[in-house]
Amino acid sequence: MKKLLYILLFTGITAFAQVERAEPPFWWSGMNNPELQVMFYGKNIAQYTPSVSDGVVINNVVKTENPNYVFVTIDTKNVSAKSLTFSFKNVKDKVAFTQKYELKQRRTGSADRESYTSADMMYLLMPDRFANGNPDNDSTKDTNEKVKRDNPNGRHGGDIEGIIKNLDYIKELGATAVWATPLCEDNDPRGSYHGYGQSDVYKIDPRYGTNEDYLRLSAEVKKKGMKLVLDYVTNHWGAQHWMYKDLPTYEWVHQFPGYSQSNYRMATQFDVNASKSDKRQCVDGWFVPSMPDLNQSNPLVLNYLTQNAIWWIEYADLDGFRVDTYSYNDKEGISKWTKAITDEYPKFNIVGEVWMNDQAQMAYWQKDSKVGAIQSYNSHLPSVMDFTGMDALAQAFSEDDAGWDRGMYKMYNNLANDFLYPNINSILTFAENHDTGRFNEIYKNDFKKYQMAMAILATERGIPQLYYGSEIGMAGDKGKGDGDIRHDFPGGWKGDDHNAFTTAGRTEQEKQYFDFTSKLFTWRKSKAVIHSGKTTQYLPYDNVYVYFRYNEKETVMVVVNNSATTKTFKTDRFSENIKAYKSGTDVITGKSVNVTGEITMEPKSVMVLELK
Repeated sequence: MKKLLYILLFTGITAFAQVERAEPPFWWSGMNNPELQVMFYGKNIAQYTPSVSDGVVINNVVKTENPNYVFVTIDTKNVSAKSLTFSFKNVKDKVAFTQKYELKQRRTGSADRESYTSADMMYLLMPDRFANGNPDNDSTKDTNEKVKRDNPNGRHGGDIEGIIKNLDYIKELGATAVWATPLCEDNDPRGSYHGYGQSDVYKIDPRYGTNEDYLRLSAEVKKKGMKLVLDYVTNHWGAQHWMYKDLPTYEWVHQFPGYSQSNYRMATQFDVNASKSDKRQCVDGWFVPSMPDLNQSNPLVLNYLTQNAIWWIEYADLDGFRVDTYSYNDKEGISKWTKAITDEYPKFNIVGEVWMNDQAQMAYWQKDSKVGAIQSYNSHLPSVMDFTGMDALAQAFSEDDAGWDRGMYKMYNNLANDFLYPNINSILTFAENHDTGRFNEIYKNDFKKYQMAMAILATERGIPQLYYGSEIGMAGDKGKGDGDIRHDFPGGWKGDDHNAFTTAGRTEQEKQYFDFTSKLFTWRKSKAVIHSGKTTQYLPYDNVYVYFRYNEKETVMVVVNNSATTKTFKTDRFSENIKAYKSGTDVITGKSVNVTGEITMEPKSVMVLELK
């Protein structure tokens, strides 16, 4: 031992300076952007001078006020897949230690990977609440919060294995894309099940499984002909993140100094009259004390987030992103982040959570927006979430007597503002998600209202998203807390009183909901007229709303009677779309309907007619 200590002192090696972390942990050759910035972390590592083998050029070395970090940027252009060696020299120019680093071979066609489009239906699930496929990982030694299924806000044990085991169920439902809320490690002492307070963004939470399990999920999803969407968080991490406990630089997170909560007023991002202090409080303020707000205006932070996102795409062979709290980020920084990803993967779709209640304000954030162009801003974000459409669906069906802006006028007026979006077919439409009131709770499991809403969701423009459990009538009261809108899926746990994943295990109500939803979205899969067709809508009369989806080959007529009484109406008002068609087959009932004279509809009912 004394001899070893003498050698260390003589050579100038500091025993604590070995590399504890290198991130990204590996990379790929042949990337569109050849620059790679590797972050090395180790005790007092900044006192050493890095170099790299095989003639690879180091473009830049950045050291911060924290001596435990060094950021090394190399040029990988024309460098083949191989194992590199980083050497760290001491003040005597002697190699103190080395670190192997691998450049892997990319998948063939990786840059041109397809993504989700309006031809898809996206199924949103919360892994902890969906299915427990491996009870052995419910609690682990290296994570703080243990499983406690009787706590609505605790860990319940759902995992990646549970998703894999139920992919056939998701496919049978008519879904073609799977969006799981974040799966990376969230080591918060409580409330960690939702995953939005990540503590290691290169590691799957061990209570969900391993990185290899996630790769297996990706492969199994593709075998089923579906796509995998990762929920990415650029705005914040969790307070248990290892880097937050030893910040590379004071400006890695927003500080006031320390914590200050966001005012959540996203309009300050583009309000020409907004005060600087209000804007800063929105963008730089933290969501909650346990979520440090990341500073995307810092080049080191932005590059770290960009490379991490690309790493997951390449590593797990991903098909798309959903980005949490997109409009809370530094808007210039998030624009660069988005562009870097879509430059690397030109067909890659990213939908941003822009939770606003005004279409002009939401359209501001979509790529090539004319609204954003007024301020010379382009987010480069392909898709945004249609929150105004969600609001309309959550209100319209309880307004039986339509006034000027009530009932089905809410749906009409939502589509009337489609001109604001540069790409209306690439917005995500939904009736609810993991943060909102449950649709079936709002309408007290009124199946007729569910039918109307789902028929609209399945036939209007955009990319429909379904929240897990809606398809079996699952409800939950947002007023009772988030845990109540995030119930366990029945049958996902051994010992559940029934199994809604199977036809035989469903209750009569669950079967009614599932069969309808599956029939509707399975029909949608092959309908180009719905995926990319044009829309003509007619002003609602007596709370009856009619719109058409059409292309050169097909026409679909959607009729919604949202009134509380039976309605009979003439069809001549719709002649510009009905044209020479004589009848239509209702996708829902299979019945033929004459469209040349009058149509009679039961109260609170909907028809989706393929015209013939």
